[in-house]
Amino acid sequence: MSTTFQLDTATSRAHPTPAPMKRLTVPAIRQRKVDGQTAQPIVMLTAYTARQAQLLDAHCDLLLVGDSLGQVIYGLPSSVPVTLDMMAAHGAAVVRGSYHAVVIVDMPFGAYEASPVQAFEAAARLLKETGCAGVKLEGGAAMAETVAFLTARGIPVMGHVGLTPQAVNQLGGYNARGRSQAEADKIVADARALADAGAFAIVVEGVVEPIAVAVTEAVACPVIGIGGSARCDGQVLVSEDMLGLFERVPRFVKRYAELGEAIEEAVATYAQDVRARRFPGIEQTYQPK
Repeated sequence: MSTTFQLDTATSRAHPTPAPMKRLTVPAIRQRKVDGQTAQPIVMLTAYTARQAQLLDAHCDLLLVGDSLGQVIYGLPSSVPVTLDMMAAHGAAVVRGSYHAVVIVDMPFGAYEASPVQAFEAAARLLKETGCAGVKLEGGAAMAETVAFLTARGIPVMGHVGLTPQAVNQLGGYNARGRSQAEADKIVADARALADAGAFAIVVEGVVEPIAVAVTEAVACPVIGIGGSARCDGQVLVSEDMLGLFERVPRFVKRYAELGEAIEEAVATYAQDVRARRFPGIEQTYQPK
């Protein structure tokens, strides 16, 4: 029996209670794809806080503590400035707030590229400090040695090919990848290299749809699309994007709610009540007995 943190306003907002559910595992996710087919597509969303994890956990197979928190949480221009400290803090919060989904934490830029040994030290720290099940890193064939090094030492790795946000300075922006035949071939080759090195799953991001399909068909492990294809083995989105918390979102995002508008309306009403002295009312104040 694991522990989750659920809302309990009688005590605290993060009161630990036992959860009668076993957490999914990396092998269980890997085994979803059998003979190149995934009967039940994998559901993954990003999460950065304990409360967000509580709300998403029951509906997701994977929760990704993405380095997209740089833009979403910290207002940074890209994921490049994100630090290992940030990832460790938010990863631990998401693990505390979940009990069902497999939690994967992004390796931030600069924490793994220099050598497999550097990558192991960073990944080991994330597993120790967060309790997560594995890490995700960007890059294709160039990172295959590192993926093999980590997996051989007990650290599950999720790969990431196609549009790799940490390489935004080299790519020159966030445009879709794979429009040239050479680039398309490289993306597929990169995915094969990661799968052969032992990646348990691979994210393919921001590629023209035929490339996402080709990657899915080329590797034995599950392929999770974001701006890819419905024919991928699963899908991931940044939660704040699909919930409508930002005005502008990428083309590949479907907005399932408009929470940004709802929050603005609620805050506007609160402000009006405060200025008109309608809040707090008798229900929100303590009266003499």
